Amino acid sequence: MALEHAILVSLLEKPGSGYELARRFDRSIGYFWTATHQQIYRVLKRMEGDGLLAVRGLPQQSRPDKKEYSVVGPGRAALSQWLHEPIEPESIRHELAVKIRGAAFDDPALLIREVERHRQVHSDRLAHYLAGELRDFTGPTAPTPLDPGQELQHVVLRGGIAYERMTIAWLDDVLATLRRLGTPHPNT
Repeated sequence: MALEHAILVSLLEKPGSGYELARRFDRSIGYFWTATHQQIYRVLKRMEGDGLLAVRGLPQQSRPDKKEYSVVGPGRAALSQWLHEPIEPESIRHELAVKIRGAAFDDPALLIREVERHRQVHSDRLAHYLAGELRDFTGPTAPTPLDPGQELQHVVLRGGIAYERMTIAWLDDVLATLRRLGTPHPNT
């Protein structure tokens, strides 16, 4: 997937300025497709030049006009073409997993603090996902019934929740293993 596709999806969900789009990446899309604000602005300009996006100026008081981007016909066609193309299952690069294997050649207990830090990051992300799910999909103020776009957003969020729960369980297993291996054995 290219950043262009993530931008098309986000702008089809809701047109917005480059700043608003960058904030959406920070809050939600960025958890599964990362981009810097600079990359987003650069790609928006190119997509506008390629005729995939329309831009309109929105006047603001005591500030320069804001540019609001929206997807036009060729952008929808590009997204549709991409949606119909097969993709390969993703393989992951997991530096922490390599460090854990490498701990066999050093003191495994030295990795405990790093694994605890990773676990905290994943716990925080899980809490963020669960709060968003409650706010947007399952809580008392969530719309019912959900429209198809909301249903698809929710299923992606549920995937993120499941991934974070799985990762936390794995990190708990890693921590238990590191602690056990870091304990001196009576025969050594």
